[in-house]
Amino acid sequence: MSNQYLDPNLKVFSLNSNFGLAQEIAAAIGVELGKCSVTSFSDGEVQINIEESIRGCDVYVIQSTSQPVNENLMELLIMIDALKRASAKTINIVMPYYGYARQDRKARAREPITAKLVANLLETAGAHRVITLDLHAPQIQGFFDILIDHLVAVPILADYFKEKDLSDIVIVSPDHGGVTRARKMADRLKAPIAIIDKRRPRPNVAEVMNIIGNIEGKTAILIDDIIDTAGTITLAANALVENGAKAVYACCTHPVLSGPAIERIQNSTIKELVVTNTIALSEDKKIDKISGLSVAPLIAEAIIRVHEEQSVSTLFD
Repeated sequence: MSNQYLDPNLKVFSLNSNFGLAQEIAAAIGVELGKCSVTSFSDGEVQINIEESIRGCDVYVIQSTSQPVNENLMELLIMIDALKRASAKTINIVMPYYGYARQDRKARAREPITAKLVANLLETAGAHRVITLDLHAPQIQGFFDILIDHLVAVPILADYFKEKDLSDIVIVSPDHGGVTRARKMADRLKAPIAIIDKRRPRPNVAEVMNIIGNIEGKTAILIDDIIDTAGTITLAANALVENGAKAVYACCTHPVLSGPAIERIQNSTIKELVVTNTIALSEDKKIDKISGLSVAPLIAEAIIRVHEEQSVSTLFD
């Protein structure tokens, strides 16, 4: 490894959710991935063994809580416990994708707030810090009493579209909740924004109502944080085309892409869907319409800055 990172006290470990991304991050920092085995007992209980000394080290564990969510979350909690009992100096959790974030408030009576529950679990297990990317709602940062560094992928997505050199673009938020994200992208691409006014009668079901803003004859770029069943984004794309947009691109940070998502994207009016690798895409999800960008350089730089006690926010200036 040419760019060897000099401090031996920085250790990076990967669990099972996104090994490819972890390898990229370790290479970008200039360290080898730490040695640990993640296996399970025959009844499915997770068994973890850390196979090198980490006493007094600053440890960074890379794990997205993507599908299978509960399995990945348990792996992470058990790993934190193992690290704590092995005398790690600090336990820093790198969660490119923070699952269970969509229930971040009580929208109806008798609902849980799972985003807070997961924060409590990480804290109770013994984590000292969380580094995450594009939380479903920024206020989730307030659910933690430990340190949290919140990274954003908008610059990575915006640079990709800047290089495409599309003419007459408009950045579109598929709902009211994503307006801030759309505005950040619009500022970077010096483009106007539009908003789709939609209702959700129940989870994973969306209805497009109106389009706010001028999209006639323009190239629309839809931006969201998560695309799960792709219902919202494909409905939005079709509505944009019906209302006079000349082409529609879409992008998101977290390609959850469950259920009918791939089929919907394939059959939609979306020309290209740009995603990042916070969640590893299985082979059946790699279709021609989907382009992937890596967040490894961003996360690697954030880990180095945290370790060297430098500013992380200047990454996005």
